[in-house]
Amino acid sequence: MALFFLNIFARDVIFKNKIAFEEQTHPGMETLTTNGITVSVETQYLPAHSNPREQKFIFGYHIVIENGSPYTVQLLRRHWVIQDADGRLREVEGEGVIGQQPVMHPGDSHEYASFCNLDNEIGKMHGTYLMKRHDDESLFEVTIPEFKMVAPFKLN
Repeated sequence: MALFFLNIFARDVIFKNKIAFEEQTHPGMETLTTNGITVSVETQYLPAHSNPREQKFIFGYHIVIENGSPYTVQLLRRHWVIQDADGRLREVEGEGVIGQQPVMHPGDSHEYASFCNLDNEIGKMHGTYLMKRHDDESLFEVTIPEFKMVAPFKLN
């Protein structure tokens, strides 16, 4: 899986720039389901793009969004809350994900990879997607589970 991650991030990321319950499907993967939409996140430290001497730590993340609801839905917006080990908070909002506003029919999934830069070797992220049901145009939020970003050398 690590090689898969590295290939995705090197190729696609670096050069491109409410009832909920938790489930664990793979070790190291955070998963949360809200309103029938399951979001799974896996992270990886990217040493080739980081520079610890300059306090630049880059983490890639791979997200899978699965539509387990009976409705066709569209992801309209994202909202991220990013916190580093010093307690500094950043918020990022915008349309879609990596330039797309995917439509997912029941049973469909959408996956993408992106990255986050931190000023130190530990941080965490969580957020929401704003989704729209196509049948009645109603809007709802889907929670993105909190996930940690830790440079491996910090674990020793």
